[in-house]
Amino acid sequence: MADITAKVLIPETFQGARDDIAGQIGLIWELIKAPLIVPVLQLAVYICLTMSLMLFVERLYMGIVIILVKLFWKKPDKRYNWEPFREDLEIGNSAFPVVLIQIPMYNEREVYKISIGAACNLSWPSDRIVIQVLDDSTDPAVKDMVEKECQRWASKGVNIIYQIRETRGGYKAGALKEGLKRDYVKHCEYVAIFDADFRPEPDFLRRAIPFLALNPEIALVQARWRFGKFN
Repeated sequence: MADITAKVLIPETFQGARDDIAGQIGLIWELIKAPLIVPVLQLAVYICLTMSLMLFVERLYMGIVIILVKLFWKKPDKRYNWEPFREDLEIGNSAFPVVLIQIPMYNEREVYKISIGAACNLSWPSDRIVIQVLDDSTDPAVKDMVEKECQRWASKGVNIIYQIRETRGGYKAGALKEGLKRDYVKHCEYVAIFDADFRPEPDFLRRAIPFLALNPEIALVQARWRFGKFN
């Protein structure tokens, strides 16, 4: 009995039926393979060719745009009226418009010194600039650090104001709007907004404000962003 194989235990009728089913499945597959698989493969080839053509057209278009920009693009200071502000011996710093700097913050423990320091180091007459730190922080420790940083710069003669509010209605936009309601803002002619992690170059205002002052049709100047890692 130990020599009986598994094949002996399976009746021949079942074995034959199993072979017939496998044969039928194979026959069905042979019948549907050509009309089913071939069209799918052809469709995939057409899709790949179409995508390749689209990529080629995109590269060609971008190449043409780059060439046209290189040939005909003019720098902003040549497309618009632009002239640097200079101190006048007769009127002094009055030639410079008064600019309000707004810096909205919210628990900016890591970067608050960067933006405040950069704003305070802007090359602009100190009596023609107002720096407004709008602190919506919910962490008392962060609030204290930001306020002390503002006091430190104020002790150096910088016109910087630390401002908080009772609620965070409107979030960042609400803080900016609330800051514009202050009485000391009424004499400011232009507003510059820096996020809490911005670090504008010292000559930012000297480069940007002339576009607004000398071109009445311009209402907004957007500077280029560059990302960096600061310790």
